Amino acid sequence: MRRSRGLAAALALSLAGTGAVVGLGLVPQAAAITPPVAFTADALPTWQPNGIVWALAEAGGTVFVGGTFSAVRPPAGGAGSEQPAVNFAALDAATGAPTACTLSFTIGSGTATVRALTLSPDKKTLYAGGYFGAVNGTPVSSMAAIDVATCTVKPSFRPAFAATVRAIAVSGDTVYAGGDFLGVNGQPRQRFAAVAAADGALRPFTADADEPGRAVEVTPDGKNVLLGGDFFTVNGTNTHALAVVDSATGALTKGYPGFIETNSVVKDIATDATGFYTANEGTGGGVFDGRIALDLSGFGQRWRDTCLGATQAVLPYQNVLYSASHAHDCSSVGEYPDGQRHHLLAQPTTSVGKLGWAPDTNDGVGEGIGPRVMTVGSKGGTQYLWVGGEFTTVNGAAQQSLTRFSSTGDTGAPTVPLASAASVKPGAVQVRWRTSLDLDDSALTYRIYRNGAASPIGTVTADSLFFKRPQASWTDTTVQPGQSYTYRVTATDAAGNVSALSAPAAVTVPTSPEAYANQVRADGAQLYWRYDDAVLPYVADSSDGDQAGVHHYGPALRQTPGAVAGASTAIGFNGTDAHVYGDRRQTVGGSYSIETWFRTNTTRGGKLVGFGSQQINGSGHYDKHVYMTDDGRLVYGVYTGATRTITTAAAFNDDKWHHVVATQGPGGMALYVDGVQRGTLNVTTHENYTGYWRVGFDGLGGWPDRPTSEHWAGLMDETAVYPAVLSAAQVQNHYALASAPADSTVQVTAAEDTYANAGAPDANYGTSGSLAVRGTSLYTSYLRFDLPAAPAGKVLKSATLSVKTSTMAGAGTTDTVSVVPVTGAWTEAGTTYNNRPGTGAPALGAFPGVPDGSAVHTAGLNTAAVAGALGGSYSLALTSAGTDALWLWSSEAAAGEATPRLTLTFGAP
Repeated sequence: MRRSRGLAAALALSLAGTGAVVGLGLVPQAAAITPPVAFTADALPTWQPNGIVWALAEAGGTVFVGGTFSAVRPPAGGAGSEQPAVNFAALDAATGAPTACTLSFTIGSGTATVRALTLSPDKKTLYAGGYFGAVNGTPVSSMAAIDVATCTVKPSFRPAFAATVRAIAVSGDTVYAGGDFLGVNGQPRQRFAAVAAADGALRPFTADADEPGRAVEVTPDGKNVLLGGDFFTVNGTNTHALAVVDSATGALTKGYPGFIETNSVVKDIATDATGFYTANEGTGGGVFDGRIALDLSGFGQRWRDTCLGATQAVLPYQNVLYSASHAHDCSSVGEYPDGQRHHLLAQPTTSVGKLGWAPDTNDGVGEGIGPRVMTVGSKGGTQYLWVGGEFTTVNGAAQQSLTRFSSTGDTGAPTVPLASAASVKPGAVQVRWRTSLDLDDSALTYRIYRNGAASPIGTVTADSLFFKRPQASWTDTTVQPGQSYTYRVTATDAAGNVSALSAPAAVTVPTSPEAYANQVRADGAQLYWRYDDAVLPYVADSSDGDQAGVHHYGPALRQTPGAVAGASTAIGFNGTDAHVYGDRRQTVGGSYSIETWFRTNTTRGGKLVGFGSQQINGSGHYDKHVYMTDDGRLVYGVYTGATRTITTAAAFNDDKWHHVVATQGPGGMALYVDGVQRGTLNVTTHENYTGYWRVGFDGLGGWPDRPTSEHWAGLMDETAVYPAVLSAAQVQNHYALASAPADSTVQVTAAEDTYANAGAPDANYGTSGSLAVRGTSLYTSYLRFDLPAAPAGKVLKSATLSVKTSTMAGAGTTDTVSVVPVTGAWTEAGTTYNNRPGTGAPALGAFPGVPDGSAVHTAGLNTAAVAGALGGSYSLALTSAGTDALWLWSSEAAAGEATPRLTLTFGAP
């Protein structure tokens, strides 16, 4: 690792309307941006330098920019043309455009650069440090004072620093500096020094360090100076990378020997009223790359964030610590594992947990570090967070070295929820979705719409973070057995930005419980992956635990037949890279059960299910797992300081479905295959660590009979994890239920449909795309369905009719619409009012009024009447006795979405 290139959010659900809600905790009502974050993640148009920005400062609505560059240019699509800007620019805080203040920092030989910009306490003087010999032609030596009002160099301030100045702090009448220099004004000062604010005269302050200084801050009481850098000693005393010294003398107040790893340095220090914060960067392995918070009283550590990824800058603002880094691994603090780099983060000043704010840059030019410096500017009552560095993109769009974010004007909508729906028993549909991503709002409001209705049937509030997007779910308890429904979900942030609707999630409610799945839920599964997902990358959890998973490297979805008769589909793993990992970091208690179905003919073995410390890649800790040996035997193992395993005598790689359950609790370990106990072990403990449930792959190094491949090849289905031990009877019951006859559903779209209109007695509406129903003056709609025969050994258990109202204003009706049998012959192309067929009685079903708004509506039909017509053609009519017309889409209309439709459910007699 070179300079290391390399909150648990509580879920809360609330309900508006009908239904039941699942959740893990309450979240507060969100403001325009989720508190305590103060800035949006939407980057504002900002003029951009053509090099690297190293320093930022703000006064009176102007942001001063220092670095290594020669010009600034407008943002993409912005007005104006490139302007010269030699290592310095002054930009309007509110518009991001250049002001009239122009200064050139130059040097006779070599490359000039501005590395530090700091305002005097009264904000009338801007102190600049770096490596330069003149400002607008006025001779200086790596430090200058600029009069803010006139944008001119103060000739009276003439300190002479013999090398680069990298950091400046001002307190009272003294300017403190840190950098590479070994002398100031001809006097020895090693890496840190203090000069008079008025004329640059050298102060007695002496804090000599053996390696470069990179950060200087003065404590709020003015009594001490905080030093950061590469050093190992200050004034000859051992203190690596960080020190506190007396502001008058430079004498060491507090040293930090062994406090920061020897291959790490302090790049930045910032203070607030309660403490100070360090930004740290490391080189090589075993580095410290994160942030430290220390108290002002005693200068001891408050917390330490050990994320890896070269932190360059820290900025406390309104009780939030904003940081610039390329943090790529925060697993050590219970957050995201090694992988994608995140360049801008926020966390409370009181803890390490990340907040819901994560705009991003790329690594950019130069060292490839990304952002390097931050400041807050204010103008017109609005605050702006400015970020500079060496990046070339912001939030994926081209923007070099400089960007800014506002305290108002959140315009970014959350991502579209990926929703699905499932029903395993009459009277309940579980609608679930992976929580959306919003880079400046962790608390989002989700609205659930049923059958295309304009108003939501349920509302849920849930938290998510950019690295933790848990499943949210809502249960509709107003559904009817045998009927079909579709659900769509939107996400709304606190500013009112709304995502697009999710794709429709369709479900048919069974007329009797789905035996296997209903029992898994009843027995307490808190993770239940059925692998019915139609699209990548989200694995829905069918339990009440909302423990979703993520597909990795595209496993094969919806493989048939699945393990459970007539039920869900399976997932296929290629044995090379495809697998599934859980999205919730957790620990596993003393009692648990792991259950799954599998089918394979592999001879290379692999991990079926297990618990590992890493989310995506191979874990460093892994046990509580079931794996297959090359010859097809199953091994269930835990780690107690040594591997403890149960291994089957028989092989199960015969390309047939098999059921495996592994349990551990006070009674020890047990392994079951196909309902039969295959072994026990008197081991009641396992390795204790936080991690993730994994399916299809994880580490197996050091385990007995280690297979050729850690990736498993084959089909998997119905994976469940329980926080308790399943009994032998429960295991046997699950195995038996999987082969029990299951209900099946058939949906039939109308083969012909039309309507008759008394007001146009000779007109035919067979191709109009619409249907209509009214009593006076009469509209009657006719529907014909080609019904299948009942599957062998099954009978019709329910029949429902679904129709969809059109988008016409007032398409709904307040009248009851009856579904009646048709007694005469008719055709779609030939039916008019004058030759319409007769209708019979009694009614087969009814719609007791239909609200306005284009949506799908469903009515149950007389099962016996429909059953008598199975295997043939069956005609229905929609009639009404009232005067309020109902307008529907016909089967020809694309907006009908396969309506009118009959849904037939078949099951055992």
